[in-house]
Amino acid sequence: MQHVLQISRKIDYGLRAMIHLAGLPAGRIASLQDLCVPLHLPREFLAKILKILTAKGLVRSSRGAHGGYQLARPARDISFLEVIEAVEGPVQLNVCLDDKDRCDVSAGCTMYQIWKVGQDRMLEVYRRTSLAQLASEPTDPVPIPLGVPARG
Repeated sequence: MQHVLQISRKIDYGLRAMIHLAGLPAGRIASLQDLCVPLHLPREFLAKILKILTAKGLVRSSRGAHGGYQLARPARDISFLEVIEAVEGPVQLNVCLDDKDRCDVSAGCTMYQIWKVGQDRMLEVYRRTSLAQLASEPTDPVPIPLGVPARG
C-alpha cells in the first residue's frame, strides 16, 4: 500500500539512531553494531546516514577498537526537525510552499493556506521536540502545545 506524505527510511533510521544515542549515559560511545542490532537497522545504510549526521555536526565519530558514535551536542539541544533536515534537507508538504517553485495557480488556490498552516504546525512540533524528550519517555506521547486550537 502506498502512503502519501510518508517519511523516508533514511529519516526514520536517522531519527531512531539519534534517539538511541540520546538515551546513552553521558560520554558513552556506541559502535555501529551497538546501533544496528537493537534497532534492527541495515548496517551499510545506517553507516551512510551516520556519515551525513557527522558531516552536519550532529554526531561525533571516532575510529579504532573503542570507536563509535555519540551526539556532538547535548540531546536537549538537538531537535527532531534538525535531524530530519540534516538527513534529507528542508521539510516541505507541497511544492507551492517554496517561494522559488510556486505553481501557476498558487495565487488563486484555495488549498495553499491549509498546506501552509499544516506545514507551520508540523514544523513547530518538530522544532520544539528535542532528542532528550524522545529518549527519556519512549512510550509516552510528547506534549507539545500548538498555540492555536483546532477549529471543528
